[in-house]
Amino acid sequence: MNLTSLRATTIQHNFLLIIYPAQGQLNPALQFAKRLIAMGARVTLPITLHMHRRISNKTTITGLSLAPFSDGHDDGFNAIHGTDSDFNLYVSDFKHRVSHFITNLILSSAREGRPFTCLTYTLLVPWAPELARGFNLPSAMLWIEPATVLDILYYYFHGYGDYINDKTKEGSSRSIALPGLPFLLSPRDIPSFLLAWKSSVLSFVFPLFEEQIQQLDLEANPIILVNTFEALEAEALRAVDKFNMIPIGPLIPSAFLDGKDPSDTSFGGDLFPLSKDYVEWLDTKAELSVVYVSFGSYFELSRRQTEEIARALLDCGCPFLWVIREKEKEVEDLRHRKELEEKGKIVTWCSQVEVLSHGSVGCFVTHCGWNSTMESMVCGVPMVAFPQWSDQRTNAKLIEDVWKIGVRVDEEVNDDGIVRGKEIWRCLEVVMRSGERASELRVNAKKWKGVAKEAAKEGGPSEMNLKTFLDGVGERRLHALEQ
Repeated sequence: MNLTSLRATTIQHNFLLIIYPAQGQLNPALQFAKRLIAMGARVTLPITLHMHRRISNKTTITGLSLAPFSDGHDDGFNAIHGTDSDFNLYVSDFKHRVSHFITNLILSSAREGRPFTCLTYTLLVPWAPELARGFNLPSAMLWIEPATVLDILYYYFHGYGDYINDKTKEGSSRSIALPGLPFLLSPRDIPSFLLAWKSSVLSFVFPLFEEQIQQLDLEANPIILVNTFEALEAEALRAVDKFNMIPIGPLIPSAFLDGKDPSDTSFGGDLFPLSKDYVEWLDTKAELSVVYVSFGSYFELSRRQTEEIARALLDCGCPFLWVIREKEKEVEDLRHRKELEEKGKIVTWCSQVEVLSHGSVGCFVTHCGWNSTMESMVCGVPMVAFPQWSDQRTNAKLIEDVWKIGVRVDEEVNDDGIVRGKEIWRCLEVVMRSGERASELRVNAKKWKGVAKEAAKEGGPSEMNLKTFLDGVGERRLHALEQ
């Protein structure tokens, strides 16, 4: 078929979606894939054997192909439990293995008459766009953090690094102004791995983000699909002139967002197929009475911090649902274990969006991961922001000061890094007790819930943005073939 005939033919979109093997990346990536498929595209998602095995209810979505491969750690790799050199070795080996696997995928798909039309990639795989360029394949980044964080990263690596790290002005109250952002930041709002003077357990990701920004610099008009929506971050989406940031979020299961697909209730299948007796427990509680506590799938709280949270929950007096994962074995030895089980419910896993959408839940104590933040916003639940690292610090700033849908713990009160139970209790009191501040938080949470659902509905701005992107991919692919 010549190019004239090709231009007269509707391109069958065939996406290759590359992610770093972490649950926080898999979740939005699968929702993104589902959106593409609903618009007629096919999606291939390479996934490590470890992650593939953990999905108990394998997805059977027509148009989505999971492509398992070995990253050399089929029992899983946890960067937190290793050294920086362990992580660097893993990243290098992962790049080599997945690049070889993806190269074969691209070549075999082309031979079979189903060439990929676009390569999309998430965080911590900065080599992906270079791989795409090698095949003259259009690419786009899927940014699964807020646009504000990408702005901070861009400016950090474009002349603002010393300014952000300026220690001549001491204190967490120091103001940091960045172009295009309509609010001031402080050091505690900056992703932790960017602060040279602050010890960070995620310092090893710094060079990967630096390389990611460098790769974007190589493109004239890099396309970045952002898991956010226009009304939420209008200024941040335009803060960097070089970037073409396209809001396509929130990337949340349909059952909790637009209701078009009631069966779409979880991200790619339940990872831990345990009893859902927590739903029956929630059914017995009064409206807006329950405190939900979860720190995500990655971070592990220290024993001391867990004890402080336990004390705050007991002092608050509200019923609570607390997710403490199985690997955090010390939970069995909590000093107040019996009292905790009488006042609330402790589980090792739950369907988070299902919990947040339950009418009895009145507050979410969260680490402020972006997935959790989006889920809480879509469900209209106010938050106690308890950030631990990375973008969570920036997300907490947005939650409390910009969108005003939560209150943030003062995590810098103590030099030992442990937030005391009294401080956590203070935040719970603000959100859960009646009063002007609590009412304001609930009104704002309800408002943003409506705006988020409006953005993602059929014919809404996020869906239209994704359709426009797809049209552009077709043009870019044809242009690439003409070169």
